[in-house]
Amino acid sequence: MKKTVFIAFLFFSISSLFAQHIKESTMDSLVQKSLSTFNVPGIAVGIVKDNQVIFAKGYGIADLNKTNKVYATTNFGIASNSKAFTTSALAMLVDQGKLNWDDRVQKYIPEFKMYNDYVSENFTIRDLLTHRSGLGLGAGDLMIWPDGHDFTPKDIIHNIQYLKPTSPFRTKYDYDNLLYIIAGEVLEKVSGQSWQNFVQDQIFTPLGMNRSAPNWKLLRDKEDVISPHVPIAGKNQVSSRYTNTILDAAGGIYSNVNDLNKWMIFHLNNGDNNGKQLISEKQLKELTTAQTIMPVQTVAPYYSLFRSYGLGFRLTDIAGKLEVSHTGGLEGIVTQIIMLPQLKLGIVVLTNQQEGAAFNAISNSIKDFYLGIPDQHWITTYEKSNALTVEHADQITQKTWQIVEDNKKTKHQHDQDIQGRYMDNWLGEVSIRLKNGKLTFASKRSPQLTGELFYYKDNTYVVKWHNRFMYADAFIYFNILGNNKVEFTMKPISPLTDFSFDFQDLNFKKQTNNGTN
Repeated sequence: MKKTVFIAFLFFSISSLFAQHIKESTMDSLVQKSLSTFNVPGIAVGIVKDNQVIFAKGYGIADLNKTNKVYATTNFGIASNSKAFTTSALAMLVDQGKLNWDDRVQKYIPEFKMYNDYVSENFTIRDLLTHRSGLGLGAGDLMIWPDGHDFTPKDIIHNIQYLKPTSPFRTKYDYDNLLYIIAGEVLEKVSGQSWQNFVQDQIFTPLGMNRSAPNWKLLRDKEDVISPHVPIAGKNQVSSRYTNTILDAAGGIYSNVNDLNKWMIFHLNNGDNNGKQLISEKQLKELTTAQTIMPVQTVAPYYSLFRSYGLGFRLTDIAGKLEVSHTGGLEGIVTQIIMLPQLKLGIVVLTNQQEGAAFNAISNSIKDFYLGIPDQHWITTYEKSNALTVEHADQITQKTWQIVEDNKKTKHQHDQDIQGRYMDNWLGEVSIRLKNGKLTFASKRSPQLTGELFYYKDNTYVVKWHNRFMYADAFIYFNILGNNKVEFTMKPISPLTDFSFDFQDLNFKKQTNNGTN
């Protein structure tokens, strides 16, 4: 009798286990509704569970100008989800005894300098990867954003010393891209391979990520790939693709849900790849160990009690389970990878429009299914919160441009004073000139930063960039000191401007004919 009951119980348990996977019809409904609600052209979703691929499918359109479809094979720029590939590559070098996480950066890059001698001399590999440098959010990103233009990793290594801290060293989380680029340079010096070749040879090839590439230029199949899209006046338009290789170690990889499912299984399987340990369990644990504390809100339905950054991953607890995740964003692309190790669950959502609400609504809904949390109606929740956020931002920008419009007929005594050539220590030269009757701002090293200046009030102007995909119009605050001495600082107008437009870190000084200020 007991044996019969046990067998029946075992059969029921196994049947329940197989019944616990989310249905394709449920996924179809969820993603299709997200596409329409959040105005996203194309989305791809992957799910792995217990070392098996449960789901891999594309939806919608890859490029609105071509109307080609998104498939599970379709490549997306995964942006900052590339950071975990950089830390995983470094973990391999730690396993090989070629470096330690707490080695000082100057051991490998002697010319590396930060904002003071103590920080410069004590800055470690771990510090490069954990967003606790003391620099502000996105500090120096205008060297790589919106397109990086002619800046090189060597420029970044030299110029980072000019960025001023906003908090004491190792005390506060502020996201940083430049330091991951420098981490890529460390990897190259230690391994003797380029970052691109190392990631290809040591990660992509062993894992069978055959359609992935370290950057756009190395991507073999440029047909089955999305284009980035940006909504202009509510209508999606194909925007220019980021192709500069300077960003590779921080955000350059192109991949797809088929390949990223393999990546998640590798991590959820503790670094084992078909019986071969590519990264030791010890070093994988280091990647997902809290390094830098992040702010957390303890709210339903997840009731998270902590949030932190590891090495290339964000960490938190949701409904009592560890969540290991990251997001990524480029102009017209946002992506997300989530792993719940205790459930052996992995979720990847890739989108070709910069609306993060879509991937959050999808990934949260999938998580809730496997956590047994009742339907939270995430699409509706994000739709409402997005509307409020956009409304608030629109009010700010509309008020700003209304003041500009009201002052258009006013003569501005400083129009002549502010014209000239200016220098910033790390971004370099910009000019403010009268061209065809319009006051124009132009950056020498970042040509996309070109636009028209309009008087706002007092000694403040606003610049309206010619590239309307950027959503980054900015205030310019002039300090007119007399004797042709003029300085200015900048600040984004809209709270929705991407943090990589770090105008607040700039400090321009007017140059005389002999190059002095």
